[in-house]
Amino acid sequence: MTKRLAEVAKKAGVSEATVSRVLNGRSGVSEATRASVLTALDVLGYERPTKLRGERGRLVGLVLPELQNPIFPALAEVVTASLAQRGFTPLLAARTIGGVPERDYIEMLLDHQVSGVVFAGGSYALADAEHSHYRALTDRRMPVVMVNAGVDDLGFPHISTDDAVAVEQAYGHLKSLGHQRIGMVMGPEDHMPSRRKLAGLEKIAGDDWHVERTNFSMESARLAAGRLIERGVTGMICASDVLALGSIRAARRLGLDVPRDVSVVGFDDSALMTCTDPPLTTVRQPIEMMGQAAVDLLVNQIEGSGVAADELLFEPELVVRGSTAPAPQALGSSGRP
Repeated sequence: MTKRLAEVAKKAGVSEATVSRVLNGRSGVSEATRASVLTALDVLGYERPTKLRGERGRLVGLVLPELQNPIFPALAEVVTASLAQRGFTPLLAARTIGGVPERDYIEMLLDHQVSGVVFAGGSYALADAEHSHYRALTDRRMPVVMVNAGVDDLGFPHISTDDAVAVEQAYGHLKSLGHQRIGMVMGPEDHMPSRRKLAGLEKIAGDDWHVERTNFSMESARLAAGRLIERGVTGMICASDVLALGSIRAARRLGLDVPRDVSVVGFDDSALMTCTDPPLTTVRQPIEMMGQAAVDLLVNQIEGSGVAADELLFEPELVVRGSTAPAPQALGSSGRP
């Protein structure tokens, strides 16, 4: 017990006597100090006293689909900083392949009495995935914000980049460089952001494009992009910067140069894309504004303000660097000059 008091006191920045008063429900402690102690208790994983279990601490869950794609740590940095400014402590839950399922993360966050949850990716982005575990959040009227496109009937507000505009920018750039055979390296068929990108391209390009799907790993992108190149594609639009880097690797393994023989456009403008070889042309997501908007929507819900279950769209920005160039003048049937 003494060790627990010391750890909680250190985490909350108060004395052990103050922690004891809070845990025993005694007077003489400000609400701000009391909230800090309860939050420290939650963060350290200690069980609250029975009489305090019905109260939520100022914890907010942040669920990330992965950490390998640098766009998600970048979003986490914005969200956690914004939450801290509003007096909330983020509780990070990052999923990994073969790791804890999203359902279990939701149960753990509820056990920790979080005040709300921000999802930066998850089953909601896959149309054919299981979505019943989100009912535990709606049943408790838990404030939730989901980042990027998802299925429509979950009833939570969304923050998204406008995928149709992103594709329009990338496609227009490649066409302006003279590329006629344009392909897309997208996520799985039921991945909603990829569906919206494909639908956007269909509106402006008709049937004059090619698509290959991946599971968002660099190696699967290399295989997908290789198939597009063998079909004569000279310009590729990718659903993430990671997929774009895999596509560049595919071109090089086929003996082609990027951008002389094949042009590649990414999506996200994640960290270090200026340092790749060549620097990546990509469509930038406004992560700073999206992260702050997600926190604003969540805090409004926590504080009792009404928030419609709508989607807030943010316009992306094409950033032209060294991975795109004018289309090669003549191609053989294999896609090689």
